[in-house]
Amino acid sequence: MALKRSLVRRGRERRGSERADARLSMRVEAGATAGAARIVTESQNISASGVYCHASHYLAPLSKVQLTIILPRVPGGPANVQELLKCDGIVVRCEQRVTDRTGTPYELACMFTALEPGSRRRLEEFVTWRNLQALRAALAPDAASRRRATIAADRNAALKPSTNGARKPAARKGVRAAVRNGARSGAGRARG
Repeated sequence: MALKRSLVRRGRERRGSERADARLSMRVEAGATAGAARIVTESQNISASGVYCHASHYLAPLSKVQLTIILPRVPGGPANVQELLKCDGIVVRCEQRVTDRTGTPYELACMFTALEPGSRRRLEEFVTWRNLQALRAALAPDAASRRRATIAADRNAALKPSTNGARKPAARKGVRAAVRNGARSGAGRARG
């Protein structure tokens, strides 16, 4: 039975919370000593359980770190300004990047260890909002091309053949309204 459970877990995502690609300004401080590494960087993705970024210094796995992340305002959210998210974390992974020409040769993944419930909720809202934005952006080109095709079809349907074989405009107002309103169905088509 234990074997069966481990086989099921291999194919699943190990993270317990949803993550989103996000480039957020952040700072990672390793330890409280004067010579400790202070890394100013940008996140690559973030979730309510942790953050992934590129780093200029190597930090050993299981090192304790203090994280400061600038979280932008979510439209419709309670705050009108950016929020400074401060919390403790642990380095989960720090690996050297194969191709690096940016001055950040390490991939750094940190897990949040002490995140207040309000901050966690705010972070979850941001991740959901960011993922919805990405989904809209991914669907936008398809929606735009469908809209252009519908408008072209509406224009062609509005031009009906005349008795001598030439096409003439019929019900131009219907076509203009369909173009203006971006009608996607046959409801905006002019009847001829």
